[in-house]
Amino acid sequence: MGRSRRTIPEELLLLALDPTTGTTAQPQSLDLGLAGAQLVELALAGRIAPDGDRIAVVMARPTGDPTLDSALELLRRRGSPVRAVHWIGGPRLGLRQTYLTHLERCGMVHAVAGQMCGVLPTTRYQATETAISREIRARLDNAIRTGVPPDPRTAALAALAHAVGLGKHLYPGNEGRSSRSRLRDLIRHDPMGGLVAHAVMDVQNGAAAQPRRPQAASAGAVQQPATARATAEPAGAPGQSRHGHSRMARVGAR
Repeated sequence: MGRSRRTIPEELLLLALDPTTGTTAQPQSLDLGLAGAQLVELALAGRIAPDGDRIAVVMARPTGDPTLDSALELLRRRGSPVRAVHWIGGPRLGLRQTYLTHLERCGMVHAVAGQMCGVLPTTRYQATETAISREIRARLDNAIRTGVPPDPRTAALAALAHAVGLGKHLYPGNEGRSSRSRLRDLIRHDPMGGLVAHAVMDVQNGAAAQPRRPQAASAGAVQQPATARATAEPAGAPGQSRHGHSRMARVGAR
């Protein structure tokens, strides 16, 4: 994957890398975010599409990216659309390490071996292509500062960054409060990114285990689009209950 064609999972991981410690911020929720970022990338590649709160494979042809193609094949084997929360909440052992290894192979990070307490072996990762990390961060900063609707990739990246709690890592303290709020608001600019980001937060809230009940629509009622629902999200921290937002209505008759 060339420098001009980074995937959203790669960019999310680069955003999460702490340049000082060489560790990743929000490691547990980041694993969920990487699984969600794969869905967004596959959607942008035309391989999958949202079906209400579910994900359907619309083209099974490989993308050429081994990690994405593995996820696509797993989705294809399901045979029917799968709920985003069930996919993101499923076991994704080693996904973060897979992407760290890939970034190291591409020369974007450098692995530094060490020890914890002088005994346990540890590995830290330092960004080597700092210009790439700065460019990714600049896209988010620009969208937050100007209020201009970002491109779909940047909007999805912002949605996932908010969902996994990177806001407090990117824009810390009281002085970063308004930026964190604007980062959250960018979720409304990409329906797929919004669906996946809400699913990531639902998994953290334990909503993946709760069955969805179909809601009866009154005659003549118009369903609210995903972008409108995202706009109404309260200003709570990632992982807080959003009530109605955790129950995204299915689109279209089944």
